[in-house]
Amino acid sequence: IATHRGLQVIGVDNVPERLARARQYGATVINTDETDDVPGAIRELTDGRGVDGSLDAVGMEAHGAPVAETAIKAVGLVPDVLAKPMMKTMGIDRLAALRSAISSVRRGGTVSVSGVYGGMADPMPMMEMFDRGIAMRMGQCHVRRWVDDIVPVLEEDADIFGLESLATHRLPLEQAAHGYEIFQKKQDGCIKVVL
Repeated sequence: IATHRGLQVIGVDNVPERLARARQYGATVINTDETDDVPGAIRELTDGRGVDGSLDAVGMEAHGAPVAETAIKAVGLVPDVLAKPMMKTMGIDRLAALRSAISSVRRGGTVSVSGVYGGMADPMPMMEMFDRGIAMRMGQCHVRRWVDDIVPVLEEDADIFGLESLATHRLPLEQAAHGYEIFQKKQDGCIKVVL
């Protein structure tokens, strides 16, 4: 949408297929496997200013936080009857993408968070902030707010948003579990599964 509206877009990722897709739609890309300082690389691309707005669309599944990842996996081994109450009071997230989004935005800019967080023991109560959609422009996608703006673009002949080409896998409903697995594990070039 941003490139369609003539804005410069910088995409940050480490999955080759997603980086290629971002380039295809006109974004400048930064591969996190090739830089240790994403905010620094972004400031370099913006003459030291930082971006007007950043978007964390990854959430708690972000890479770059091995201690948090280990703790999250450990909770997965605890029986549900114990794990559920623990997540409501002691849950933590991997905040690498969020910290990068915050550090990359210019003073007075906007950080938007559509990536899901669920932690309560993070440096800020991300679960509550996300659930209630408060501060920093976050929460579930407010689809109905944008329907009237997006539908006319979708009705154009050109596939401007890549809706026809974004799906890399089309599977029958019976293979839904496989689709989720290859998406989550970034296997077989999977970017989007349509069931």
